[in-house]
Amino acid sequence: MAASKRKIIIDDTTLRDGEQSAGVVFSLEEKLKIAQELDALGIPELETGIPSMGEAERESIRALASLKLDARLLVWSRMHESDLKACSDLGIDMVDLSIPVSDQQITYKLGKDRRHVISSIMRLVPMALDMGLEVCVGAEDASRADQTFLLKLADACQKAGAKRFRFADTLGIMEPFGMLEQMRCLRTSVDIDLEMHAHDDLGLATANSLAAALGGATHINTTVNGLGERAGNAPLEEVVVGLEQLYGFSVDVSLKQITKVSRCVERASGRRLSRQKSLVGKDVFTHEAGIHVDGMLKDKRNYQGVDPGLVGRQHRFVVGKHSGRKSLIEAYGRLGIILEPEQATWLIEKVRDKVARTKRSPGKAELKALYHELCHDKSPVIRRILHEHAL
Repeated sequence: MAASKRKIIIDDTTLRDGEQSAGVVFSLEEKLKIAQELDALGIPELETGIPSMGEAERESIRALASLKLDARLLVWSRMHESDLKACSDLGIDMVDLSIPVSDQQITYKLGKDRRHVISSIMRLVPMALDMGLEVCVGAEDASRADQTFLLKLADACQKAGAKRFRFADTLGIMEPFGMLEQMRCLRTSVDIDLEMHAHDDLGLATANSLAAALGGATHINTTVNGLGERAGNAPLEEVVVGLEQLYGFSVDVSLKQITKVSRCVERASGRRLSRQKSLVGKDVFTHEAGIHVDGMLKDKRNYQGVDPGLVGRQHRFVVGKHSGRKSLIEAYGRLGIILEPEQATWLIEKVRDKVARTKRSPGKAELKALYHELCHDKSPVIRRILHEHAL
């Protein structure tokens, strides 16, 4: 399904919501490195931290600002006057003033009512503008908010002077069809920018982000590797490829070095990445099954849904339990060893036996050792195979 070439802005929050993952702490050096790596990808906006946490956090934000990156810098703040004052003199461009908007959180978290939320927006947004900051109003728990009230909130944000309204699926409970309709309603109600902030508790953060873009969102929050609280946030790599490949949106982000950035965040966060994590996992472009390898050797498009070149990678073939003779012949060919079909028939059983015992694909040295065993086997069957090969 193709959409227009409408542009979507990525507002990456690895340095803020990503670091809010339980037990994750980035050093200043790691923050600077991650920010530079994301800037090199062309990420246009980076959410850098929470100023009200203290002077150390504010100093790290100032250090990020001193890098003079091409990316615009944002910070996150509760919609409290004291928190907002902590956002001054940091060298940032925008503040996300966040406030609960569901009746559940308004009543049982804030102990307030809907009128308090509206009045806070009308008071704090102009205050932030007077500080020289652009404003995004973050609607916390928007996915559980009353729809009519949410539209009223967005209208209040626009009237107060906010540049952007962020729909936060704080608990990760949205589904893409509902998200599409929610964003469409917002888009027809206000003229300001709309941002989607998706959590992955149901494994739908990417789907909800794509649906929001289709519904009219102008900005999408992401994190590298999907890092974030609980089940994490919408993964940068998935969202960018999905927006461009599935719907034809213009994102203007190059993912050629995303694997490098992914490993950087993996090390800094201490969160080990699954080998099968889409697009950046070690094995996601690795093929073993004989039918698949045979098909790809004929034309890689037979089993290629995503071009690995988009993320600076390439297909890799390994041999294992499900490999066929052609896979094995191809694998040995990469080692400079030309196998005859009969040799491959003997070797494939040896490979399968080894994989069953070790529960992993054999490496180059092990494949060479099996070939050496074949060449020195004195059984009548092997002598016949070697004799026919020599002829």
